[in-house]
Amino acid sequence: MKIGLFFGSFNPIHIGHLIIAETAQSQTALDRVWMVVSPQNPFKQKKNLLSEYNRLRMVELGIGDSVHLQASSIEFHLPKPSFTIDTLTHLKEKYPDYEFALIMGSDNLEHFHKWKNYEAILEYYHIYVYPRTKEIDKLPFLDHPNVELFEAPFLDISATYIRETIREGYSVRYLVPDAVLDYLEASRAYLD
Repeated sequence: MKIGLFFGSFNPIHIGHLIIAETAQSQTALDRVWMVVSPQNPFKQKKNLLSEYNRLRMVELGIGDSVHLQASSIEFHLPKPSFTIDTLTHLKEKYPDYEFALIMGSDNLEHFHKWKNYEAILEYYHIYVYPRTKEIDKLPFLDHPNVELFEAPFLDISATYIRETIREGYSVRYLVPDAVLDYLEASRAYLD
């Protein structure tokens, strides 16, 4: 089975994340997409970050009954901050019969050379890249045989925008799945 790993803070998960995950699964060779909740991204600050368990719950709620998408807490038990190569190594040991691939935005590909052991990731794992900018042809690594572009809707939605909108007292309906909206309202997330 070929598993696409879609890493993210998901702080909170929104429809853009879900559309990308569903598109990646349906338009590539991936059988499933695991949405991996990262406890701490080494390139992001921890400020305004809900607990990993709250974010995992929102991913589970956002996915709902999808048979192709799955929430993953695999990084919760690994050293922090989370480095992709360490997670990939752990997953390969835990699930030797699975083939793992990465799903990432083109903006991540631009800075991919800064990732820990990026050469090993390029050599041993397939990377599916979706557009996050119109300047796709100028990105590095696109000519690598393990890097493949796939078309996904270009949605300018960010978790930062959603958090700010909540703090300002405005609705985020339709930016997040209904079950996630209910969770955010009940928990008063990002307000306290």
